[in-house]
Amino acid sequence: MSTTPTRVRHTWRDLYHERTHFQFVERSWRWALLSGTVLLISLVSFVATGLNLGIDFEGGTQWQFTVAHGSASVDDVRTVLDDLGLADAKVLIIGSNSVRVQAEDVPRAEQDRVSEALAQYGDVDTTAVSVTDIGPTWGDKVSKKALQALIVFFVVIAAYLSFRFEPKMAIAAIVAVVHDIGVTVGVYSVFGFEVTPATVVAFLTILGFSLYDTVVVFDKVRENAARLGTVQGDTYGAMVNRSLNQVLMRSINTSIVALLPVASLLVVGTYVFGGLTLKDFALALFVGLMTGAYSSIFVATPVLAWLKEREPRNQALRERSRADLARAARKATATASVGAVASTGALAVGEATDGPIEHDVEESAPVAPPPAAARPTPSPTSTQGSAAARGRRQRGRKRH
Repeated sequence: MSTTPTRVRHTWRDLYHERTHFQFVERSWRWALLSGTVLLISLVSFVATGLNLGIDFEGGTQWQFTVAHGSASVDDVRTVLDDLGLADAKVLIIGSNSVRVQAEDVPRAEQDRVSEALAQYGDVDTTAVSVTDIGPTWGDKVSKKALQALIVFFVVIAAYLSFRFEPKMAIAAIVAVVHDIGVTVGVYSVFGFEVTPATVVAFLTILGFSLYDTVVVFDKVRENAARLGTVQGDTYGAMVNRSLNQVLMRSINTSIVALLPVASLLVVGTYVFGGLTLKDFALALFVGLMTGAYSSIFVATPVLAWLKEREPRNQALRERSRADLARAARKATATASVGAVASTGALAVGEATDGPIEHDVEESAPVAPPPAAARPTPSPTSTQGSAAARGRRQRGRKRH
């Protein structure tokens, strides 16, 4: 009997009633290949191009104004800036008529000249163009505080999961969180999304959701681990896979419920109300939630199964499972062989009789008794013996 899982076709009803049999753990090499490829692309992009840090981290000068008539155009604003020697400046259109320009540190005299040109473009007074000088100090403080919070977060989570579950579950959960951070940073690096303080806050927020979904799965694993070994051929990996299928619908529902409001915040808040701060925050949340929903199933749990399968107890359980499955395979093979021999013998007998074997007995004519002349004549000795026997029986009756 082969231990390779057979392909099962599932329906939406099976998913809803948690009757699925997806092989998450047996095919964990696929998820490892996918995650490894994404992380490699993220690392190469981060090393090659880095992150698109906002003005809060790098410092510089920012202008913001609202055009008096019509809507603003990035190309038109950039044409004005090119004439002023600010071709590298970032131009953002907020809503349809609000413009934000960010550039490196510009001297005070240069700032006034840029303000006058932008006011002329927007058909507004020069005082309507706000100018802000932002130093990189605040961004550095935010980065250091975020790093400190991340370290404290890892320490607290490792301690809690080790106490609540076990240390290997804590390791698997932290691996999943690191995976989520790496993928999210890679997405920002590959697509060039701007990193702002709101993005950093969103990074710290998504860690909680990633761990929440992972803890839900681990709790089911711990519940099923108490009955591990009671099923023939069961292993720790098979039990983990069974636990994942049992909470799959719950995990999907949790992810959808979390993603819907974030998606509406990203679309409505950004493209309807023009809130750039909402965009920075919602974008990081959306990417992080998607990654967290993936990692809790395809990263954290397979890593846990890989760590636990190396324990002596679980290794012995796997060996016993292999022996049980091999014994069952031999028994099934022997039964199939006996059945094949029996069917082959029956076929041979049927062919020898030139047709199927008949079990009904045909009725025959009654046999007539032999004539009197043919009947045997009793001998005198046997006749005398019979008379003597009858006499003895009669005397016995008289005595009684």
